[in-house]
Amino acid sequence: MLAINVEFIPKIKLMGFISYTNPWIHFKRNTNEHVLYFIKSGELHMQENGVSYVLKKGDIFMLEPNLDHEGTAPHVCDYYYIHFEHPDIQSSNPADLLTLAKEFILEGQTSYDAPYSSVCHFPKRYTLSDKKSLHQTLHAMNEMLQLYKRKHFNRSLTALKFSELLIEVSREYVIHELQQHTGNNTKSVVKVHALLDYIHGHYASKITSADIEQEFECNYDYINRIFTKVTGHPIMRYVNVVRINHAKELIEATHLSFSEIGYLTGLNDPFYFSKVFKKFVGLSPIQYYKEIRKKD
Repeated sequence: MLAINVEFIPKIKLMGFISYTNPWIHFKRNTNEHVLYFIKSGELHMQENGVSYVLKKGDIFMLEPNLDHEGTAPHVCDYYYIHFEHPDIQSSNPADLLTLAKEFILEGQTSYDAPYSSVCHFPKRYTLSDKKSLHQTLHAMNEMLQLYKRKHFNRSLTALKFSELLIEVSREYVIHELQQHTGNNTKSVVKVHALLDYIHGHYASKITSADIEQEFECNYDYINRIFTKVTGHPIMRYVNVVRINHAKELIEATHLSFSEIGYLTGLNDPFYFSKVFKKFVGLSPIQYYKEIRKKD
């Protein structure tokens, strides 16, 4: 697995698509760049640093720099390749992948003051078995390839789309790992993940238990129990965690009034906004504002 700091944009060195209709074997080389392969069809047999891999349709594979790699058997194959450099990417072998997956789904919100994580964990090899994911990745690769071929700002735009792809594949990978460890609760975990996305997309509006039941076609008490088990917070408490975290960002980055900030974060009543803010932060909004400006 690779830990990639997505605060930094990768530098695209080379991108392309190869289609071998006759059996072909990859040549031997050692490069100082990362190389990502995405197999569209056929098979690519190769080894890296003495470890053999057989890559098939839907496989995403990351070659690491300064390691010998070469083909091991000839096969027909269609694949995309992206050579890139990145200032903050390294091998990672977390001891507890399940905990890592839960933290990723929670986007680093394991405590009220925890920042969103800027590191995505990307698998060395991963198979996109879901048809929707496979189609979306093929579309993304074709879009990147078209951007790469353009005359103006081609590699910068390609790099931005590539960063998006890395994040999306990382999300799918860790969710898959979480589902593998939850057995019969897989559907519930998927709903919790969807509910997290819903909360982050709708926190500025009023969110009620009835809204959640209608949106997710489930009993609120049941999904609340599952949500609490996964996140450590009941649903409505988590909603306020998200709201207050965004309120803190607005206080730090803008000079909006507290009533405006409350409105933008779904806490329209100024008194209630101040009460909830102090409950989670330990300071009133004005006290927090003064503390931030004092540090600045």
